[in-house]
Amino acid sequence: MKIQIDTGFLEYNIIGTGIPLLFVHGYPLSRKIWEPQMDGLSDQATMIAFDLRGHGGSFPFAGPYSMDLLADDCKRVLDGSRVKSSVVVCGLSMGGYVAMALYRKYPDLIKGMILTSTRSGSDSPETKANRDASVKSARENGAGFIADNMLPKMFSPVTLSTNPDLVETIHGVLANTSVPGIIGALQGMRDRPDSTPQLSKINCPVLIIHGIDDQLIPLKEAESMQHQISNSRLVKIPAAGHLPNLEHPDIYNQAVRDFLLTLI
Repeated sequence: MKIQIDTGFLEYNIIGTGIPLLFVHGYPLSRKIWEPQMDGLSDQATMIAFDLRGHGGSFPFAGPYSMDLLADDCKRVLDGSRVKSSVVVCGLSMGGYVAMALYRKYPDLIKGMILTSTRSGSDSPETKANRDASVKSARENGAGFIADNMLPKMFSPVTLSTNPDLVETIHGVLANTSVPGIIGALQGMRDRPDSTPQLSKINCPVLIIHGIDDQLIPLKEAESMQHQISNSRLVKIPAAGHLPNLEHPDIYNQAVRDFLLTLI
């Protein structure tokens, strides 16, 4: 399905019955990463998964994509899909930054949050410089170059050696992200605010899920968030990297299922 925004559109899927659950993917991925959840949880939730602007099938708007802008896109998708009640938002990596921005902008909309493979802090000066270098690389070498460099960091060593089909699938997702989408997301992440002061003020239930072998965002970031959010729980998934929902979907789905049951 498509929703028209500005001079372009966003693509999304909606499936299932129950509590509304909005999935927000990371950079530079697409809603395809949520397929095991859309398949496995449709009996418990009305699930909406959409492609962020410039990613997947959504229009390649020029950037930068601030986290607040992407949060507004989430609101537009929810409005377009006619969700009337408060929702659970599940964000992975950059999607977690968007989820925190959505809570900051529209707190009454959020019934609960699932923060996966993400952190609350802003970029360090070194990380900002790396973002700028990646922008330059994307402009000069295209999405395939970004995909080749990111892919080994996305998974645990176990997944890389035992699940070549998944690794190949995600390489395809990365390589097919538009260059404007890559650049817009990099610029938005580079300039995002620090959400750490917000953590102690979050009053909705929060589930934090993190792969123990995450090479991109260390587990200690998840542990720090869990300590600062009063009503939160941390699930650590062994032998999982940055994409635990794909590397161990059964464990991930059960954690989400248990969390949703606490919200009914």
